[in-house]
Amino acid sequence: MASDSTLIHDLPAITVRRLAVSEMSNNVYLLTAKKSGIQVLIDAAADAEAVRGMLAASAEDTPCAPQLRAVLTTHRHWDHIRALPAIAADPDVETAAGAVDAAAIEEAEDVRIDRRLEHGQLVQYDGIGLDVIALRGHTPGSVAFVYPVEDGPTHVFTGDSLFPGGVGKTQSAEDFGSLLDDVVERLFGVFDDDTIVHPGHGAPTTIGAERPHLAEWRERGW
Repeated sequence: MASDSTLIHDLPAITVRRLAVSEMSNNVYLLTAKKSGIQVLIDAAADAEAVRGMLAASAEDTPCAPQLRAVLTTHRHWDHIRALPAIAADPDVETAAGAVDAAAIEEAEDVRIDRRLEHGQLVQYDGIGLDVIALRGHTPGSVAFVYPVEDGPTHVFTGDSLFPGGVGKTQSAEDFGSLLDDVVERLFGVFDDDTIVHPGHGAPTTIGAERPHLAEWRERGW
């Protein structure tokens, strides 16, 4: 099941649309640069037809002809990559994912990953620039994508690494410690409280709303 895409942010340079797909209610995000029409999709999770519907609806967001330029994947889990082969079939559409997860994505979906991302890199297309933040633990190669806004809150697309109420699921105490340490250092230690967190499932939150609970998360171990 898929919902209709929703325009959730109309920012000075880009728009952000969100679509929930599949029985897992995965969030798919679409960023459209207003001045160029260039688009970046984050997590082609499932339901390629619904994703194409979001792409079509985004024609309202720019006076230019929309053009999907890249599909970015936050991590390798099956429920976030099922529509990737269909949506990224055009060779002009670049695919990118965390370097450590890329091979697993290629094997699972028989799809190419053109760009293997490392912590601290910048992925940049005409009118859209996103910083790459590695958040190791939910999967070894999980990454978040950060869109800074001049004179406004930063937007962080965290995949399954950070949600309202805690970090993503991990398989061991070591993985949990790694993920929480990265989230604390690389997100809460860097970004202001008004920073908007867009997770891989469910509703958004802010860094400020979650910050008071970090010690609680570490104590409970999940």
